Amino acid sequence: MSKILVIVPTYNEEGTIGELLDRLLKLDLELDILVVDDGDDLTGNIVNEKQRQHKNIYLIKRQSKSGRGTAVLEGLLFGLKQDYDYFVEMDADFSHPPEELPELMKLAEPNKVVIASRYIKGSRIENWPIRRRLFSHMANFYAKLVLGIPIHDYTTGYRVYGRTAIESLDFEKFKSAGYIVLSEIAYQLYKNGVQFAERKTVFVNRERGESSFSLQEVKEAFAAVWRIKKEFK
Repeated sequence: MSKILVIVPTYNEEGTIGELLDRLLKLDLELDILVVDDGDDLTGNIVNEKQRQHKNIYLIKRQSKSGRGTAVLEGLLFGLKQDYDYFVEMDADFSHPPEELPELMKLAEPNKVVIASRYIKGSRIENWPIRRRLFSHMANFYAKLVLGIPIHDYTTGYRVYGRTAIESLDFEKFKSAGYIVLSEIAYQLYKNGVQFAERKTVFVNRERGESSFSLQEVKEAFAAVWRIKKEFK
């Protein structure tokens, strides 16, 4: 069993998933890849074809769009049942460059979260509309004001978790489905005394695939921050 499990939530990513799997497999890392797919396109079929060539690729096919956050949680639970030392979450659209993963892993430790942070020195964001930039900055400012975790980027979905950190989570306390789960995970880990580290990244706005970001998730994100603080006291 490989030491690293890479969890990739997908929703109609048939245009990107094959290439992403190829690029991950080329890395000089001992890893397995789990795709958690909510879409109704050919993503699952492409993963199935890759599975015939590579024994370290897994697929969980869900019947409906249940949210990125729940996909990651399902992937973490899958990994906890196995002998993985580290859990990686990343998107399938190349906004999270897979080639950065070896550098993120150099910072990884059992009781630590390593974040590919868009808002530290040396990072940059490419091709992001001004509306998304403004929302991201506002969401991060608001989350930091309320939750107080000593990190710069609360909403990035490119992270490495050590096994000890994930074992400390109470999965029954998670109530959200979308991107706000990122903040739920981070805050619960913070309250559990888990360490955080951030590394620079190049975030490229998606050019292929179908965005799962919605206005409903924006509303949920702002409404949920205080609930998170109360829930995980």
